[in-house]
Amino acid sequence: MSWYPLPEVIEAEVFCRVPDSIRKTGQRSVWGDTNRQGAPVECFVEGPSFDRAGNLYFTDIPWGRVFRAAPDGTVDLVAEYDGEPNGLRIHKDGRIFITDSKHGIMELDPATVAVTEHCTRFRLESFKGVNDLAYASDGTLAWTDQGQTGLHDPTGRVFRQRPDGQIDLLLKGIPSPNGLVWSLDNKTLYVAVTRANAIWRVPIMLDGQASKVGTFIQMSGGTGPDGITITADGGLVVSHVGLGAIWVFDNFGQPIYRVNSPAGHATTNIAFGGPGNKDLYITESETGTILKATLPVAGATLYSHL
Repeated sequence: MSWYPLPEVIEAEVFCRVPDSIRKTGQRSVWGDTNRQGAPVECFVEGPSFDRAGNLYFTDIPWGRVFRAAPDGTVDLVAEYDGEPNGLRIHKDGRIFITDSKHGIMELDPATVAVTEHCTRFRLESFKGVNDLAYASDGTLAWTDQGQTGLHDPTGRVFRQRPDGQIDLLLKGIPSPNGLVWSLDNKTLYVAVTRANAIWRVPIMLDGQASKVGTFIQMSGGTGPDGITITADGGLVVSHVGLGAIWVFDNFGQPIYRVNSPAGHATTNIAFGGPGNKDLYITESETGTILKATLPVAGATLYSHL
């Protein structure tokens, strides 16, 4: 049962896919053995983010690769290294930051395509397995440390790096923190808690600490929320992995649109682009496909484009 009117349904279409020539057909990976119970994984795409030229960067977790899709949908391989890249965000100076579950926070130079370490430990301790990241408009970078946490082990964490470089443990005790996004005024952090099937609201107090954390949206079905982003009017867009759907909520948390995938149910992450910033690009991870849907609402201008 829902307390709200049925959301308007929007059908997505295929924008591009990872070419067959660069898929790892029939091959097993350490990531796939753990997360896909030993099944071969050709690719598993995540982390879509646009640069200022309109190119869409995205990652391939099990094979340590970063791809770039041109505005016409042509896909090329940008970088390949010994890692497990997941979330990807672009700094306003053009540097590309990546959450790598094997290493930590990595930095990709788009000019040289060199991948280097940015932050691999906190107080000399390794991360559990970082998952996704988000910039606030003032340059504060937050990321989730998910690892293999869940309801059985609610020890996931959220970290923050301030513009001056200071790193803080912002929140702990989370059953599988995943995607995250800052509110337009930077006073609230929204976190997708996959295994609780919920979006948490994390208010940031004047002293910079989190307090009165609560559930903003309780979801059901599928596996749970994965990547999230924010609209220009403060609503949330949530990719619901395992359901093949993207939900658009208004700033009160009420569902107003549902975007359906034509390619599969592993709708993991999202990014706005295109004319008026109203085209929503969606990673359908298991098929290695990028989907596109035009929404009635625009996405917020992200830090990369300020």
